[in-house]
Amino acid sequence: MASKKYLLLAGAMSLLAASSGFAQVTPVYDALDSSKVPASRQAQQQNFSNHQYDFPAKPRDMWELGFHGGLHLINGTIPAKPGFGGGISLRKSLGHTFSVRAEYTGSFDKGQDYRLRPVSLNNSSAWAPTAALNNGNIVANYKTATHQLSLDLMASLSNILFYKAQPKVNWYVFGGYSLGLIDVDVDAKGANGAGYNYSGVNFSASRKDIKDQLKNIQDGDYESNAPSQGNRGNIGRKDDNQLLRHGADFGTGVAFRISKRFNIGIEEKYTLYFDDYLDGYSSPYSSHKDAFSYTSVRLNFNLGNSSKRVEPLWWVNPLNYAYNELSAPRHMKLPTPVLPDADGDGVTDQFDREPNTPAGAPVDVHGVAKDTDGDGVPDYKDKQLVTPTYCQPVDADGVGKCPDPECCKNMAAKPACNSLILPSVSFKGSSTKVSSENEAILASVANTLKSAPECNVLVTGHAGAKGKKGGVDLSSRRVDAVIDYLADKQGIDRGRFIKQNTPGESSTVDLAPAN
Repeated sequence: MASKKYLLLAGAMSLLAASSGFAQVTPVYDALDSSKVPASRQAQQQNFSNHQYDFPAKPRDMWELGFHGGLHLINGTIPAKPGFGGGISLRKSLGHTFSVRAEYTGSFDKGQDYRLRPVSLNNSSAWAPTAALNNGNIVANYKTATHQLSLDLMASLSNILFYKAQPKVNWYVFGGYSLGLIDVDVDAKGANGAGYNYSGVNFSASRKDIKDQLKNIQDGDYESNAPSQGNRGNIGRKDDNQLLRHGADFGTGVAFRISKRFNIGIEEKYTLYFDDYLDGYSSPYSSHKDAFSYTSVRLNFNLGNSSKRVEPLWWVNPLNYAYNELSAPRHMKLPTPVLPDADGDGVTDQFDREPNTPAGAPVDVHGVAKDTDGDGVPDYKDKQLVTPTYCQPVDADGVGKCPDPECCKNMAAKPACNSLILPSVSFKGSSTKVSSENEAILASVANTLKSAPECNVLVTGHAGAKGKKGGVDLSSRRVDAVIDYLADKQGIDRGRFIKQNTPGESSTVDLAPAN
């Protein structure tokens, strides 16, 4: 039974851990916001805002209302059947770590033994008829119904995080006081009021077979009050039926934050009532005390106005404000930084490569005096701020000496236009396109024309013998092709070309100086 219990617990925790990926909401809590501080702590908040106190006031936070249910077992002498528990809780923080929780839990438990056990009939009259039929032995069983009130102090272990704004998973431990109203009944008699005779049961069979045989004998009415501790037989019962017991409880749990208003948890709670009769039987050979084990799934809701309250403080990282203030100061008093600058040039000494420049001297970003023309004389001494390179080196005042101009030396005489010799361009068939061979010829012509920019060019096309039909048009198109190439491809001004068409061999276009 215990292995199934922990398997169920592990599966539920895995499911909830997967769901925690949806909890991506960062808390919005501003320590400077006095609207979430109660009136009783407003004086502290005011002193903090005025830099008269180092710590902000603790804000109001929400209450947590919880509903829970799960597997309930009695750890006692008699093997337990799976029971059920459920209830409601209310939790309030004392600070970021500690909180208190009041809780009600109702539970139902059953158990069935599979062995003959001796029973002491002192204060055990319920078992007397059965013990008389079985040589002083019984097969114990029980049905227990419990109302339990608990008040626990809880400690959260996950909300002081140094590397996250807010915990998404909250581990906690707790311990406290429980008051139990416990009704323990046993099935000790048959319908006719006689005890059970187990002489026909094969107690050497398997546990399952033994329980099947017992099921056929017992009527399952649980008609009798279970025995109670001998020295408390008539003390601590309510209406001579239910046991009233003080107890201590402790446990641990984990909660997964789904949103600002809701979280899901899993918890294991152990309650000790220091009583050996919670399962209806006390072994005469041991002083073992029975205890309640409760494994629950918990649905928790935060109650309160979010405009006036923050989330329960165990979900608020107390370092959140401090780290935010370090990253983006809003409340800290930051002094104006004063860095030494011995020469007053605006570049602090720790970065100044020339820490003794005269007052008012222009400097670069490294604190070095500027030298605009690079002549070796800083601007604050230079009487000629921009000295051409060809006039350098300069004197102590930054003034250079430029050489005499030689604008007319080594200049070649411009050729006379009438001395230019320009080639002709040939076309094949009826083509009007400048061929690659003609491109090379015209490139040479362009170089010649560029060296004599004052010379114009006569471009002559030939319309064929006696200007035969169609020849003039073909000749004109070839002349245009030559001029277009020289103007568009070689950059010669179109205004320098003069066109004409004459009779003659129609496959050429002649070029000649026009001057």
